[in-house]
Amino acid sequence: MYKEAINRYLIRSGHQCIRLKAVLFDMDGILFDSMPYHADAWAQVMKRHGLDLTREEAFLHEGRTGKATVNLVYQRQYGKDAPEELIQEIYREKCDVFNRYPEPSAMPGAGELLDKVKAAGLIPVLVTGSGQHTLLDRLDRQYPGIFAPGHTVTAFDVKHGKPDPEPYLMGLQKAGVRANEAFVVENAPIGVQAGHAAGIFTIAANTGPLDGQTLLNAGADLLFPSMQALCDAWEDIVRETDTAGV
Repeated sequence: MYKEAINRYLIRSGHQCIRLKAVLFDMDGILFDSMPYHADAWAQVMKRHGLDLTREEAFLHEGRTGKATVNLVYQRQYGKDAPEELIQEIYREKCDVFNRYPEPSAMPGAGELLDKVKAAGLIPVLVTGSGQHTLLDRLDRQYPGIFAPGHTVTAFDVKHGKPDPEPYLMGLQKAGVRANEAFVVENAPIGVQAGHAAGIFTIAANTGPLDGQTLLNAGADLLFPSMQALCDAWEDIVRETDTAGV
């Protein structure tokens, strides 16, 4: 199963093999069980400003920058870009609401997987559309010593957020690796699209309420029902990666 997925990727990408050197991780829904809070906060604040974004739809937009999320919803309703002042106001309010929720827990299986990545000498890289300082500050506390300085890509670093490939292309650049020398680990459709568009083998962990087929349709090369399931299968995936080739 894993080898077939890897070989399909190699044929599609034109690479001869995957020589794994780095793993690029999304944050919300992958490292932290924070997406329910994000979805609730977005829905609440959008409604306050007369904009239509349901909690369920918020999961589909996971991974976009805050500015892009506000602008997309505003454009849909009014047919034009949102004023910059309104974007800043809505995002500030959304962050305030989010920060009033309890601190999100680490995603089960994430810490164990990160330890496996580090132990194998691979480079872990954070690639997130988030600009939530509370979560970014918590990374070092929850996962100490995992992400080295310079190995993070956030909403503050990119001009074009997911689903544009720029965040993951920047992640490759920061790790000093090529597309066939990395995996992407994602849980959101637009994040999967970004990894796929960057030409990287993309693994989806479906930690939210979405139909798994949505992630496969977005371009996921492999799909797992949780981070723990991915962690449990990790050695088998890497083993097949080492032997697969075209």
